[in-house]
Amino acid sequence: MVYSTCQGTEDRAFFPPQVIMEVKALACELPGCREIPFSRLSHSDIAREAVQSGITASISGATVWRWLSADAIKPWCYRSWIFPRDPKFAEKAAKVLDLYHRVWEGQTLGPDDYVISADEKTSIQARERKAQSLPPRPGRYRKVEAEYIRHGALAYLAGWDVHRAKVFGLCVKKTGIESFEKLVSLVMAQEPYRSAKRVFWVTDNGSSHRGQPSIDRMRQRYPNAILVHTPVHASWLNQVEIYFSILQRKVLTPNDFFSLVHLEKTIIEFQNQYEKIAKPFKWKFTKEDMNNILIKSIQPKLNQESGRLAA
Repeated sequence: MVYSTCQGTEDRAFFPPQVIMEVKALACELPGCREIPFSRLSHSDIAREAVQSGITASISGATVWRWLSADAIKPWCYRSWIFPRDPKFAEKAAKVLDLYHRVWEGQTLGPDDYVISADEKTSIQARERKAQSLPPRPGRYRKVEAEYIRHGALAYLAGWDVHRAKVFGLCVKKTGIESFEKLVSLVMAQEPYRSAKRVFWVTDNGSSHRGQPSIDRMRQRYPNAILVHTPVHASWLNQVEIYFSILQRKVLTPNDFFSLVHLEKTIIEFQNQYEKIAKPFKWKFTKEDMNNILIKSIQPKLNQESGRLAA
């Protein structure tokens, strides 16, 4: 028997281990499984459902909170995740992760091998605020007018040299194969890439550089260039996305640009300024880490499918 010490009449009662177990099991269910019209449950919601479902006659939210805290169960919290759906996820991801650790097909990259992570940041709006922003003061945040005037949008294409912390980029009004090839040409026309032994280009599966045709196009124009795709639905493996997140925080939030020209000028100036202080990202995620995550992510789904087929 378990004795509860939290305040409240029901909290001073004895709760059998079976009740504690069932309450924790309830907390680990999705609300929809019980036809509860909530997206997530608080400890008070769980206590109420435990009573309504007949698990116990009375229980407080404080008691539920204490039980769940003991096992670090927090059903009111959540985090987004991306389920691996590419049938060759492990194989494709392994190539990218190897390149980040300067390995290709089991061999260490040479001094004249380079890795470029590239992508597009699309639909960057130029929004001019209808009133001038007010600077911060002691005890007062910076104030930014909520209403704005739209001046259109553009896309920013960037290539990030993974091991040298170099940034190459350009702004365009429309993405596509032609725009991506402009970025590739911008990089490959410069040294050391022009005369490098190999230049690996890591990209996602966007329409501008999708599939085997994109690999063939790049190799045809630049014999020393090798296009490597991340798995489908796995742009988070592309290091340039880290650079884009920095751009978003430092330049585009809050968004206040009086024209597309102003927006483009600011982005390119930031690119040049950032490169002066940039260092290679400390990428510690390995193939072993990935395999461990895949086992944890895929195995429950396989068990669920097996149970469904058995039924």
